[in-house]
Amino acid sequence: MRCQSNYDLFPRIHVETNEKAYARAGWDAVGRELRDAVRARGADRTVLCVDCYHGVWERETLAQLRDLLRPDAVFCAGDAQISREKALDMLRFHITDDRVFGVMSHHRLADFFEPEKEAAMRRTIAGAKGLVLVFGVGAARLCRPDILVYADMARWEIQLRFRSGRLANWLDQNEQEDFLRKYKRAFFIDWRVLDRHKQELFSRIDYVLDTNDSSIPKLMTGDAFRRGLDTAVTRPFRLKPYFDQGVWGGQWMKEKFGLPDAVNYAWSFDCVPEENSLLLEVGGIVLEIPAIDLVFYHPRELLGEKTHARFGAEFPIRFDMLDTMQGGNLSLQVHPLTEYIQDRFGMHYTQDESYYLLDAGENAHVYLGCKTGTEREKLRCALEESQTTGRFDAEQFVNALPARKHDHFLIPGGTMHCSGKDCMVLEISATPYIFTFKLWDWGRLGLDGRPRPIHIEHGMNSLQLDRDTEWVMKNLVGRVETLHQDEHVTEERTGLHEREFIETRRHWFNAPVLHDTRDNLNVLNLVEGREALVESPTGAFAPFPVHYAETFIVPAAVGPYTIRPTADIGKCKMATIKAFVRV
Repeated sequence: MRCQSNYDLFPRIHVETNEKAYARAGWDAVGRELRDAVRARGADRTVLCVDCYHGVWERETLAQLRDLLRPDAVFCAGDAQISREKALDMLRFHITDDRVFGVMSHHRLADFFEPEKEAAMRRTIAGAKGLVLVFGVGAARLCRPDILVYADMARWEIQLRFRSGRLANWLDQNEQEDFLRKYKRAFFIDWRVLDRHKQELFSRIDYVLDTNDSSIPKLMTGDAFRRGLDTAVTRPFRLKPYFDQGVWGGQWMKEKFGLPDAVNYAWSFDCVPEENSLLLEVGGIVLEIPAIDLVFYHPRELLGEKTHARFGAEFPIRFDMLDTMQGGNLSLQVHPLTEYIQDRFGMHYTQDESYYLLDAGENAHVYLGCKTGTEREKLRCALEESQTTGRFDAEQFVNALPARKHDHFLIPGGTMHCSGKDCMVLEISATPYIFTFKLWDWGRLGLDGRPRPIHIEHGMNSLQLDRDTEWVMKNLVGRVETLHQDEHVTEERTGLHEREFIETRRHWFNAPVLHDTRDNLNVLNLVEGREALVESPTGAFAPFPVHYAETFIVPAAVGPYTIRPTADIGKCKMATIKAFVRV
């Protein structure tokens, strides 16, 4: 029988508003609101601009807007953009021939518009009469909008649309291309360019259009959107988690969280603002926006001054879950050193990480570091041969370490590692999240029936052989230091390694615990106990409930906060793990 869980799959941020028309749902309501906005101007000419993030079903959305608004003139931004061939030629260096890895693009939106076409369209728009609709990716470049609508799109939904075979990359026609290649191009190019453009519009947006559910669009005013972001940085909040299957996936999350039935669930992303969404509840209507919007709009309040100075408008801490309970081993892998990721991929910092064991089976283990005496060329040859023989003796080269609930394994870049089966891992790491160089994948095919990408060359270039058995046991395993202990609270430092910029603290408690962000982003997970309340000592925010295994964010601007059990104070044993940037 499946366990009943209080894990909240749809956490919301309630946005206080005093106006009736802050949110609408359904195309008819969207149309009425936009028509009312046009009429309220009382002008003979109105330019209504609907700028889009790539991934919106543009053809269907434009058709609905035409029918609902009956504009006198319609202009599509795509008609002023460069051709597919020119885009591919310009981006060839960034796309690369690799199936997974590209090079980070620093292009601006202007690079994707033909200057002559853009100038001509601007002139034509300026001369159009009546209701003028300007639509598409980058539409705000082409006009001076009287009403600006931004149609945003969650990245998880974009990925699902890529997988459906119906969505191509921006300025391409590759709907049927391998999903990994489409995702790569979006990650390294499309999303970077469009995020830079979107940030320039935040203060000007009159409405945000949510078409993540294309059958029920939702519209909120720009004021409600900005108020929602203002609200988020004053209190604890959660992101909307998403769950995905994998060849090694397990059964733990399905059972604990009451997830829809599936063969397995391998991943949960529950604190990766580049990928996750925020749910804003406005006037009883729940709208979904990319969580990265909050990072862009309020970086200092969210991250704190010193973390913002170091990382800019980028959320540096990632929490996700890896479920191999009744599943299989993850791929044997290594992440790049900082200089390698900077030189090869144009990233600022690398994918350092750690495994915190939320749960573990009786014979669970983690592979970590090279066995002492491992020779680089012998390992390389064995890995290369495995690609043709389908055999690789992992334990000849890698330490297999027993894993128990609440163990914390530290994994700085350059360390060979993977979780074995029957582990439920809370991964606490730096945010770069696709730079996994798989060395061996246990002879498996991906869910798409194709071999999963292996990157032995990148991996061997990154692998640090001095992370051997003795070094691993001394530096990466069991590094728990008690910092404070009394009758009700024990505070422990559990990592991460000195090469990693993330500090982690575990609190065991059966009474309220006082925390303080000290102007530094805090990310936490309730790793033991059914439910706790996060509260403000001064009543600055309403009590915020968190449940077992939920990750939650406390913005730097919050300052002091307490976490307490909701029941049986003095009796129950609870624990949180907290991560923050060492500054």
